[in-house]
Amino acid sequence: MNLRWRVAQYFELRWWKNYLHKKDKDTYLQEKHKYWMRLYNMIAEHLKVNETYKILDLGCGPSGIYMLFPKNKVTAVDPLIAAYESKLEVFSKSQYATTTFLNSTIEDFKPDCQYDIVFCMNAINHVADISAAYEKLKLCTKLEGKMVVSIDAHNYSFFRFLFRLMPGDILHPHQYNLNEYKQMAEEYNFKILETLMIKKGFFFNHYMMVTEKA
Repeated sequence: MNLRWRVAQYFELRWWKNYLHKKDKDTYLQEKHKYWMRLYNMIAEHLKVNETYKILDLGCGPSGIYMLFPKNKVTAVDPLIAAYESKLEVFSKSQYATTTFLNSTIEDFKPDCQYDIVFCMNAINHVADISAAYEKLKLCTKLEGKMVVSIDAHNYSFFRFLFRLMPGDILHPHQYNLNEYKQMAEEYNFKILETLMIKKGFFFNHYMMVTEKA
């Protein structure tokens, strides 16, 4: 799995470079901010953020949901942070004065506190060790704190089985359906408050799951 994860990380950075190659920086960041705001508004009933909350964005990427919270103390973690800053024009840590960026995997991240809200957006199936990653999500979230994940979940058992055998989806080392993701969250003491479909696809649907640490 470690080899598959390293391959996935290589292609993750390559994907970002190709995707952003011809995009205007300011336009892209504005569009990304609107995207995160749309998702946040979808779950606002369960997630009332005030300025005293400590927020964690695990697997944040170069333009994560940390963008929405300039008045909060935010920690953003990604194993490619250094590469993003050196190779992608759209990302600069200096743009986000209240956010602390850490170059780390989710599994190796060492929090110095627990957080009121933990986001893991389109990242949990990118990790090397998904059990260790969920254990870290549990450790990082306060009791009765909120944890929000977004995931690509398989629609068909046959393709889930096939993708596990071969790199049909090379960016994602882990292949699960929605029920399996729900079971993992509950196994690590997260009560599911709401599950929303963000985007429908053939192989996968993209979901957002709002949970509370019990």
